[in-house]
Amino acid sequence: MLSAPQSELIWVDKPQKLHKAAASLLRYPRLAVDTESNSLYAYRERVCLIQFSTGESDYLIDPLALDDLSPLGEVFASPHIEKIFHAAEYDLICLKRDFGFGFANLFDTMLAGRILGRSETGLAAMLENEFGILLDKKFQRANWGKRPLPPDLLDYARLDTYYLLPLRERLAEELKQHGRWELAREDFHRLCFTAVPPANGHPNCWRIPGSRDLSPQQAAVLHELCYYRDQKARQMNLPVFKVLGNDILLKLALEQPQNLEALAASGVLSARQIQRHGEGLLQAIQHGRRSSPIYPPNGTPRPADDMLQRLEALREWRKQAGRSLEVPSDVILPRDVLEEIAQACPRTLDELASVMHDLPWRFQQFGEQILAVTSRFPHSAARSDKSKTLSERS
Repeated sequence: MLSAPQSELIWVDKPQKLHKAAASLLRYPRLAVDTESNSLYAYRERVCLIQFSTGESDYLIDPLALDDLSPLGEVFASPHIEKIFHAAEYDLICLKRDFGFGFANLFDTMLAGRILGRSETGLAAMLENEFGILLDKKFQRANWGKRPLPPDLLDYARLDTYYLLPLRERLAEELKQHGRWELAREDFHRLCFTAVPPANGHPNCWRIPGSRDLSPQQAAVLHELCYYRDQKARQMNLPVFKVLGNDILLKLALEQPQNLEALAASGVLSARQIQRHGEGLLQAIQHGRRSSPIYPPNGTPRPADDMLQRLEALREWRKQAGRSLEVPSDVILPRDVLEEIAQACPRTLDELASVMHDLPWRFQQFGEQILAVTSRFPHSAARSDKSKTLSERS
């Protein structure tokens, strides 16, 4: 069992401290990294803390106190320093979005666990299974935007990175023993290019479950209700779900009460919510009733039937390959690559290699099997319009 942290804890909230910390971090071949954001407490979330562990020191970087975090850019972009995350995708999106960092040489302990076929890949579960360490989960929903951070939150933050270093060592050794190191390296490399979703300039009511079952006029009301909620959330600097829930807006769009008495009789809102939002919601409902009907967007065009047949055959092959290695099917082949292969319908290994150019290990291991699947379909069925590939189907 690993001991509690004995390393030095360094709080960084001044430019000179940041420059010193960045210079120190550049000396290490391997760093554990994590971030904490305030998504549960702000209209627009932001990174509120960046943690680094070196094995000798634990750095807590305070972005709220620093105007310029560019000294860390060299650390994240260095191909000579391995950055160890757990479930890196969200951290990478936040760090790219807020600071424009680029990344090279990553190791993701959650991905490593999935590639090894672990049934539990949460950090707390992995640390308990590997080292008998019990992490206190009570701070997972803490407000990291508050200052000063209390000592118990500082301790929690450092633990999220402190144990990643020994966990990485154990997982890397196991990956190599099972012949999956190169497979993992492919996924770690792909992580570096994680894309930041585009900012949504207007609330999208079609994301609300049940919205597509509304009539076009009810949908127009829902859009106005969503716009009201978004404006209030912006004014109050709160996430939209803390202003009014999706279920409330959907029911109001269906019932469309016309006055405060009807609003209260609907039972949708509490007395306090009616007091705070009643008039605004009624105005939004009236605007929606007077607006033009709204229809759901068409979304991604439906692919051709032959492409769907290839995709289904490839999915079935992927499931069988996953069962044989006792891993989730997307470990065998990521969804986006599977769809691109189904679209391209390669007929030769060279053609398949061009599609799988950033997955050389998978191509070597599975290329002939994949080609055997795609070869069952007529070559004329292949289409070159990659804009028609599926983007969100699984």
